[in-house]
Amino acid sequence: MTMPPFHLAFPVADLDRTRHFYEGMLGCRVGRTDPLWIDFDFFGHQISAHLRPEETAMARTNTVDGDNVPVRHFGAILDWDDWHRLADKLKGSKARFIIEPHVRFKGEVGEQATFFILDPSGNALEFKSFRDMSRVFATQP
Repeated sequence: MTMPPFHLAFPVADLDRTRHFYEGMLGCRVGRTDPLWIDFDFFGHQISAHLRPEETAMARTNTVDGDNVPVRHFGAILDWDDWHRLADKLKGSKARFIIEPHVRFKGEVGEQATFFILDPSGNALEFKSFRDMSRVFATQP
């Protein structure tokens, strides 16, 4: 199934630090830029970081499988090997993990590898992977 790319705009406090994080740490290609925003190719999707420091704040959390997951977050679902490569790369960098890489819902329909990091403005990003990608939208029997 081919999915169309999505678009997400979000607030950031500093465009230079944002560019370093998304381009340098995550490997996102930079698209169009302006003094007030930057577009990134976020794993095939377009995200736009808009300079609005007054709108950045840490998200509140809900408990999911024993983790305090930020309610407001975005991310990408990666292939299993790509997820592990990114997790290893970020472990060796200055990424701020708020939930360390691990497997959630072990033995259940929704079993997935996941981790959460913060960008320099405190936006939470989740990266996850499924051994069986057909399980992305699966429900419990």
